[in-house]
Amino acid sequence: MSLTEGKISVVGAGAFGTALAITLEAKGGEVCLWSNSPADVATINDTHENSHYLPGAPLSERIVATLDLEFAVEATSLLVFAVPSHYMRWVMERIGECVSENTVIVTATKGIENKSLALPLDVINETMPEKVFSRACVLAGPSFASELWKKTPTAVTIASASEETAAFVQKQMSTPWFRLYAHNDVIGAEIGGAVKNVIAIAAGVADGLGYGRNTRAAIITRGLSEMTRLGVSMGAKIETFMGLSGVGDLVLTATGDLSRNRSVGLRLGKGESLDIITKSMTAVAEGVTTTLSVKLLAEKHGVDMPIVEEVYKILYEGKGAKEAVSDLMNRRLTTEFE
Repeated sequence: MSLTEGKISVVGAGAFGTALAITLEAKGGEVCLWSNSPADVATINDTHENSHYLPGAPLSERIVATLDLEFAVEATSLLVFAVPSHYMRWVMERIGECVSENTVIVTATKGIENKSLALPLDVINETMPEKVFSRACVLAGPSFASELWKKTPTAVTIASASEETAAFVQKQMSTPWFRLYAHNDVIGAEIGGAVKNVIAIAAGVADGLGYGRNTRAAIITRGLSEMTRLGVSMGAKIETFMGLSGVGDLVLTATGDLSRNRSVGLRLGKGESLDIITKSMTAVAEGVTTTLSVKLLAEKHGVDMPIVEEVYKILYEGKGAKEAVSDLMNRRLTTEFE
Protein backbone atom coordinates (compact mmCIF):
# COMPACT_ATOMS: atom_id res chain seq x y z
CA MET A 1 0.00 0.00 0.00
CA SER A 2 1.33 3.40 -0.97
CA LEU A 3 0.39 6.36 1.20
CA THR A 4 1.62 9.66 -0.17
CA GLU A 5 0.83 13.30 0.44
CA GLY A 6 -0.79 15.16 -2.44
CA LYS A 7 -4.10 16.62 -3.51
CA ILE A 8 -6.66 17.06 -0.73
CA SER A 9 -10.40 17.32 -1.35
CA VAL A 10 -13.43 17.75 0.87
CA VAL A 11 -16.76 16.54 -0.52
CA GLY A 12 -19.56 18.48 1.13
CA ALA A 13 -19.43 22.23 1.69
CA GLY A 14 -21.71 22.40 4.69
CA ALA A 15 -20.52 23.93 7.96
CA PHE A 16 -18.35 20.99 9.04
CA GLY A 17 -16.95 20.28 5.58
CA THR A 18 -15.96 23.94 5.28
CA ALA A 19 -14.38 23.95 8.75
CA LEU A 20 -12.38 20.84 7.83
CA ALA A 21 -11.25 22.52 4.59
CA ILE A 22 -10.00 25.50 6.62
CA THR A 23 -8.15 23.16 8.97
CA LEU A 24 -6.58 21.14 6.14
CA GLU A 25 -5.52 24.28 4.26
CA ALA A 26 -3.70 25.45 7.37
CA LYS A 27 -1.31 22.54 6.83
CA GLY A 28 0.03 24.45 3.83
CA GLY A 29 -1.64 23.00 0.77
CA GLU A 30 -4.51 23.73 -1.57
CA VAL A 31 -7.88 22.18 -0.76
CA CYS A 32 -10.61 21.40 -3.29
CA LEU A 33 -14.08 21.84 -1.77
CA TRP A 34 -17.02 20.27 -3.61
CA SER A 35 -20.59 21.53 -3.39
CA ASN A 36 -23.67 20.74 -5.45
CA SER A 37 -24.86 24.35 -5.14
CA PRO A 38 -23.78 26.72 -7.95
CA ALA A 39 -24.57 29.69 -5.72
CA ASP A 40 -22.40 28.41 -2.86
CA VAL A 41 -19.50 27.59 -5.21
CA ALA A 42 -19.64 31.08 -6.72
CA THR A 43 -19.83 32.75 -3.31
CA ILE A 44 -16.91 30.76 -1.91
CA ASN A 45 -14.67 31.47 -4.89
CA ASP A 46 -15.67 35.12 -5.27
CA THR A 47 -15.87 36.26 -1.64
CA HIS A 48 -13.77 33.59 0.10
CA GLU A 49 -16.53 32.92 2.61
CA ASN A 50 -19.22 30.24 2.85
CA SER A 51 -21.89 32.69 3.96
CA HIS A 52 -24.62 30.07 3.59
CA TYR A 53 -23.31 27.51 6.07
CA LEU A 54 -20.37 29.06 7.94
CA PRO A 55 -20.79 32.85 7.91
CA GLY A 56 -17.92 34.87 9.27
CA ALA A 57 -15.25 32.27 8.58
CA PRO A 58 -12.63 33.64 6.17
CA LEU A 59 -11.47 31.16 3.53
CA SER A 60 -8.00 31.20 2.07
CA GLU A 61 -7.65 31.60 -1.69
CA ARG A 62 -6.10 28.14 -1.58
CA ILE A 63 -9.56 26.70 -0.79
CA VAL A 64 -11.15 26.36 -4.22
CA ALA A 65 -14.79 25.33 -4.56
CA THR A 66 -16.05 23.28 -7.49
CA LEU A 67 -19.28 21.81 -8.86
CA ASP A 68 -17.33 19.15 -10.75
CA LEU A 69 -17.47 16.04 -8.57
CA GLU A 70 -15.17 14.04 -10.84
CA PHE A 71 -12.53 16.78 -10.76
CA ALA A 72 -12.79 16.96 -6.97
CA VAL A 73 -12.01 13.29 -6.43
CA GLU A 74 -9.59 12.36 -9.20
CA ALA A 75 -5.89 12.02 -8.37
CA THR A 76 -6.62 12.78 -4.71
CA SER A 77 -4.44 11.46 -1.90
CA LEU A 78 -6.84 12.41 0.92
CA LEU A 79 -10.58 12.54 0.26
CA VAL A 80 -12.79 13.71 3.13
CA PHE A 81 -16.55 13.14 3.02
CA ALA A 82 -18.77 15.51 4.98
CA VAL A 83 -22.14 14.98 3.31
CA PRO A 84 -25.40 13.99 5.05
CA SER A 85 -25.81 10.23 5.45
CA HIS A 86 -28.88 10.06 3.20
CA TYR A 87 -26.85 11.69 0.41
CA MET A 88 -23.64 9.70 0.76
CA ARG A 89 -24.52 6.70 -1.43
CA TRP A 90 -25.66 8.99 -4.27
CA VAL A 91 -22.26 10.67 -4.24
CA MET A 92 -20.28 7.44 -3.87
CA GLU A 93 -22.02 5.75 -6.78
CA ARG A 94 -21.00 8.61 -9.04
CA ILE A 95 -17.32 8.64 -8.16
CA GLY A 96 -16.43 4.96 -7.77
CA GLU A 97 -14.59 4.79 -11.09
CA CYS A 98 -12.84 8.12 -10.54
CA VAL A 99 -11.22 7.35 -7.19
CA SER A 100 -7.60 6.24 -7.36
CA GLU A 101 -6.57 3.06 -5.57
CA ASN A 102 -4.03 5.20 -3.72
CA THR A 103 -6.71 7.51 -2.29
CA VAL A 104 -7.41 7.47 1.43
CA ILE A 105 -11.06 8.17 2.21
CA VAL A 106 -12.06 9.75 5.52
CA THR A 107 -15.76 9.87 6.30
CA ALA A 108 -16.98 12.54 8.69
CA THR A 109 -20.61 11.60 7.97
CA LYS A 110 -22.58 10.76 11.11
CA GLY A 111 -25.69 8.78 10.35
CA ILE A 112 -27.24 5.52 9.18
CA GLU A 113 -29.14 4.91 5.95
CA ASN A 114 -32.86 4.33 6.48
CA LYS A 115 -33.62 1.56 3.99
CA SER A 116 -30.40 -0.43 4.08
CA LEU A 117 -29.38 0.41 7.69
CA ALA A 118 -25.87 0.79 6.27
CA LEU A 119 -23.21 2.70 8.18
CA PRO A 120 -21.02 5.10 6.18
CA LEU A 121 -18.21 2.54 5.83
CA ASP A 122 -20.75 -0.02 4.61
CA VAL A 123 -21.67 2.40 1.84
CA ILE A 124 -17.99 2.82 0.96
CA ASN A 125 -17.57 -0.96 0.92
CA GLU A 126 -20.49 -1.35 -1.48
CA THR A 127 -19.44 1.42 -3.88
CA MET A 128 -15.63 1.66 -3.83
CA PRO A 129 -12.82 -0.66 -5.01
CA GLU A 130 -11.60 -3.10 -2.35
CA LYS A 131 -8.19 -1.41 -2.01
CA VAL A 132 -9.87 1.93 -1.31
CA PHE A 133 -12.28 0.46 1.23
CA SER A 134 -9.53 -1.44 3.06
CA ARG A 135 -7.99 1.81 4.26
CA ALA A 136 -11.04 3.99 4.72
CA CYS A 137 -11.27 5.88 8.00
CA VAL A 138 -13.94 7.30 10.27
CA LEU A 139 -13.55 10.77 11.79
CA ALA A 140 -15.72 11.17 14.88
CA GLY A 141 -15.77 13.10 18.11
CA PRO A 142 -16.88 16.36 19.76
CA SER A 143 -16.31 19.04 17.12
CA PHE A 144 -18.64 21.93 16.37
CA ALA A 145 -17.73 23.52 13.03
CA SER A 146 -18.15 27.06 14.32
CA GLU A 147 -15.51 26.43 16.98
CA LEU A 148 -13.12 24.37 14.86
CA TRP A 149 -12.54 27.13 12.28
CA LYS A 150 -11.75 29.55 15.12
CA LYS A 151 -8.94 27.20 16.18
CA THR A 152 -10.58 26.22 19.45
CA PRO A 153 -8.61 23.24 20.82
CA THR A 154 -10.49 20.16 19.63
CA ALA A 155 -9.82 16.42 19.96
CA VAL A 156 -11.41 13.68 17.86
CA THR A 157 -11.00 10.02 16.93
CA ILE A 158 -9.69 8.72 13.61
CA ALA A 159 -10.70 5.07 13.38
CA SER A 160 -9.44 2.63 10.78
CA ALA A 161 -8.86 -1.10 10.47
CA SER A 162 -5.43 -0.14 9.12
CA GLU A 163 -2.98 1.17 11.71
CA GLU A 164 -0.80 2.60 8.93
CA THR A 165 -3.71 4.50 7.43
CA ALA A 166 -4.82 5.94 10.77
CA ALA A 167 -1.26 7.18 11.37
CA PHE A 168 -1.16 8.73 7.88
CA VAL A 169 -4.41 10.62 8.44
CA GLN A 170 -3.26 11.76 11.87
CA LYS A 171 -0.24 13.36 10.24
CA GLN A 172 -2.26 14.85 7.40
CA MET A 173 -5.03 16.37 9.49
CA SER A 174 -3.62 17.18 12.94
CA THR A 175 -2.83 20.81 13.75
CA PRO A 176 -1.89 22.62 16.98
CA TRP A 177 -5.64 23.04 17.65
CA PHE A 178 -7.03 19.86 16.06
CA ARG A 179 -5.74 16.65 17.66
CA LEU A 180 -6.57 13.22 16.26
CA TYR A 181 -6.39 10.04 18.34
CA ALA A 182 -6.03 6.79 16.39
CA HIS A 183 -8.33 3.85 17.05
CA ASN A 184 -9.25 0.63 15.24
CA ASP A 185 -12.93 0.30 16.18
CA VAL A 186 -14.67 1.71 13.12
CA ILE A 187 -18.08 0.27 14.04
CA GLY A 188 -17.99 1.82 17.50
CA ALA A 189 -16.95 5.20 16.12
CA GLU A 190 -19.79 5.16 13.58
CA ILE A 191 -22.45 3.99 16.04
CA GLY A 192 -21.39 6.64 18.54
CA GLY A 193 -21.50 9.35 15.91
CA ALA A 194 -24.99 8.35 14.79
CA VAL A 195 -26.79 7.50 18.03
CA LYS A 196 -25.58 10.58 19.90
CA ASN A 197 -27.71 12.71 17.57
CA VAL A 198 -30.86 10.84 18.61
CA ILE A 199 -30.04 11.17 22.30
CA ALA A 200 -29.33 14.88 21.76
CA ILE A 201 -32.88 15.31 20.45
CA ALA A 202 -34.16 13.66 23.63
CA ALA A 203 -32.03 15.97 25.79
CA GLY A 204 -33.35 18.96 23.86
CA VAL A 205 -36.94 17.83 24.36
CA ALA A 206 -36.37 17.66 28.13
CA ASP A 207 -34.84 21.14 28.13
CA GLY A 208 -37.72 22.45 26.05
CA LEU A 209 -40.18 21.07 28.58
CA GLY A 210 -38.36 23.04 31.27
CA TYR A 211 -36.90 20.06 33.12
CA GLY A 212 -33.62 20.59 34.88
CA ARG A 213 -30.08 19.29 34.94
CA ASN A 214 -31.10 16.09 36.72
CA THR A 215 -33.19 15.09 33.71
CA ARG A 216 -30.53 16.03 31.19
CA ALA A 217 -27.87 14.03 33.07
CA ALA A 218 -30.17 11.02 33.23
CA ILE A 219 -30.86 11.15 29.49
CA ILE A 220 -27.18 11.45 28.61
CA THR A 221 -26.15 8.61 30.92
CA ARG A 222 -28.93 6.24 29.96
CA GLY A 223 -28.51 7.26 26.33
CA LEU A 224 -24.86 6.27 26.54
CA SER A 225 -25.97 2.90 27.88
CA GLU A 226 -28.31 2.42 24.91
CA MET A 227 -25.60 3.47 22.46
CA THR A 228 -23.14 1.03 24.02
CA ARG A 229 -25.56 -1.90 23.98
CA LEU A 230 -26.29 -1.41 20.30
CA GLY A 231 -22.65 -0.96 19.37
CA VAL A 232 -21.44 -4.02 21.26
CA SER A 233 -24.21 -6.13 19.71
CA MET A 234 -22.84 -5.11 16.31
CA GLY A 235 -19.24 -5.97 17.16
CA ALA A 236 -17.92 -2.71 18.60
CA LYS A 237 -15.62 -2.49 21.61
CA ILE A 238 -17.22 -1.35 24.85
CA GLU A 239 -14.32 1.00 25.66
CA THR A 240 -14.93 2.97 22.46
CA PHE A 241 -18.07 4.46 24.01
CA MET A 242 -16.04 5.82 26.91
CA GLY A 243 -13.93 7.81 24.46
CA LEU A 244 -14.18 10.83 22.20
CA SER A 245 -16.49 9.25 19.62
CA GLY A 246 -18.79 7.99 22.37
CA VAL A 247 -19.37 9.93 25.56
CA GLY A 248 -17.31 12.89 24.28
CA ASP A 249 -19.45 13.51 21.22
CA LEU A 250 -22.63 12.69 23.12
CA VAL A 251 -22.03 15.23 25.88
CA LEU A 252 -21.21 17.99 23.40
CA THR A 253 -24.20 17.32 21.15
CA ALA A 254 -26.70 16.86 23.98
CA THR A 255 -25.68 20.00 25.90
CA GLY A 256 -24.20 22.47 23.41
CA ASP A 257 -26.29 25.39 22.23
CA LEU A 258 -24.71 25.01 18.77
CA SER A 259 -26.11 21.49 18.38
CA ARG A 260 -28.69 21.25 15.58
CA ASN A 261 -30.11 18.03 17.00
CA ARG A 262 -30.51 19.42 20.50
CA SER A 263 -32.15 22.48 18.93
CA VAL A 264 -34.72 20.28 17.18
CA GLY A 265 -35.55 18.60 20.49
CA LEU A 266 -35.69 21.92 22.31
CA ARG A 267 -38.24 23.28 19.87
CA LEU A 268 -40.28 20.07 19.97
CA GLY A 269 -40.37 20.29 23.75
CA LYS A 270 -41.68 23.84 23.47
CA GLY A 271 -44.53 22.66 21.29
CA GLU A 272 -43.41 23.38 17.71
CA SER A 273 -44.17 20.84 15.00
CA LEU A 274 -41.39 18.87 13.35
CA ASP A 275 -42.47 20.09 9.92
CA ILE A 276 -42.10 23.74 10.89
CA ILE A 277 -38.77 23.07 12.58
CA THR A 278 -37.16 21.23 9.67
CA LYS A 279 -38.40 23.75 7.09
CA SER A 280 -36.80 26.58 9.06
CA MET A 281 -33.34 24.96 9.26
CA THR A 282 -30.54 25.63 6.79
CA ALA A 283 -28.41 22.65 7.77
CA VAL A 284 -29.42 19.01 8.25
CA ALA A 285 -30.15 17.63 11.72
CA GLU A 286 -28.99 14.05 11.15
CA GLY A 287 -30.77 12.77 14.24
CA VAL A 288 -34.22 13.13 12.68
CA THR A 289 -33.66 10.57 9.92
CA THR A 290 -31.20 8.53 11.98
CA THR A 291 -33.80 7.93 14.68
CA LEU A 292 -35.70 5.64 12.31
CA SER A 293 -32.53 3.75 11.37
CA VAL A 294 -31.43 3.29 14.98
CA LYS A 295 -34.88 2.04 15.99
CA LEU A 296 -34.79 -0.54 13.19
CA LEU A 297 -31.22 -1.58 14.04
CA ALA A 298 -32.20 -2.04 17.68
CA GLU A 299 -35.09 -4.29 16.64
CA LYS A 300 -32.83 -6.22 14.27
CA HIS A 301 -30.24 -6.90 16.98
CA GLY A 302 -32.72 -7.36 19.83
CA VAL A 303 -31.41 -4.38 21.80
CA ASP A 304 -33.58 -2.45 24.26
CA MET A 305 -33.37 1.30 23.50
CA PRO A 306 -36.29 2.99 25.29
CA ILE A 307 -35.06 6.59 24.81
CA VAL A 308 -34.63 6.02 21.08
CA GLU A 309 -38.09 4.42 20.99
CA GLU A 310 -39.71 7.45 22.59
CA VAL A 311 -37.86 9.89 20.33
CA TYR A 312 -39.12 7.88 17.37
CA LYS A 313 -42.71 8.13 18.63
CA ILE A 314 -42.39 11.90 19.08
CA LEU A 315 -40.90 12.40 15.60
CA TYR A 316 -42.86 9.87 13.56
CA GLU A 317 -46.07 9.17 15.47
CA GLY A 318 -46.84 12.59 16.91
CA LYS A 319 -46.60 11.48 20.53
CA GLY A 320 -46.60 14.28 23.07
CA ALA A 321 -43.26 15.09 24.67
CA LYS A 322 -44.57 15.01 28.25
CA GLU A 323 -46.25 11.67 27.65
CA ALA A 324 -43.00 10.26 26.27
CA VAL A 325 -41.06 11.35 29.36
CA SER A 326 -43.77 9.92 31.62
CA ASP A 327 -43.66 6.59 29.83
CA LEU A 328 -39.87 6.45 30.18
CA MET A 329 -40.05 7.13 33.91
CA ASN A 330 -42.80 4.57 34.53
CA ARG A 331 -41.21 1.62 32.77
CA ARG A 332 -40.62 -1.61 34.67
CA LEU A 333 -38.01 -1.09 37.36
CA THR A 334 -34.68 -2.82 36.63
CA THR A 335 -31.09 -2.97 37.81
CA GLU A 336 -28.86 -0.28 36.33
CA PHE A 337 -26.78 -2.55 34.13
CA GLU A 338 -29.43 -5.05 33.11
